[in-house]
Amino acid sequence: MSIVEKLQRRGFEVSLESMEKNLDDVAGIRIICSFVDDIYEVADMLVRQDDITVIAVKDYIKNPKPNGYRSYHMIVEIPVFFSDSKKPIRVEVQIRTIAMDFWASLDHQLKYKKSLIDENGEISRELKMCAEVISDTDQKMLEIRKRIEAQGVRVRKE
Repeated sequence: MSIVEKLQRRGFEVSLESMEKNLDDVAGIRIICSFVDDIYEVADMLVRQDDITVIAVKDYIKNPKPNGYRSYHMIVEIPVFFSDSKKPIRVEVQIRTIAMDFWASLDHQLKYKKSLIDENGEISRELKMCAEVISDTDQKMLEIRKRIEAQGVRVRKE
């Protein structure tokens, strides 16, 4: 969705000032991790940065959306340097596993980029079931990694 559409849909004036004041996700970054616990480790590292201010956090891993979506979202303010000044800018940070990213990308592609007709909700139910399977797989992979590390073998995180 474009910035103009988002401002209009929310009833805000379409201007640079309105965009800066009313939108938190004009700029964004997605961080993809191998394991679920890496997500929280990365989030903690961001919180500890002295030049980053956390504005809001939404933990869709512990509290998935009704459709099954899982990810960790942070709205942060970071300093952006211009030629003559420094200005704090809000950025959305999405942190998720490889599997969560795969599901979210396909869900978005299937549901929002096409004219979806899902009158009986079958597609939505199947997508939610896939999200559950992916979440279970993420948890199982984390358990396996921990069992391997308990044997003294360091697992390289990518």
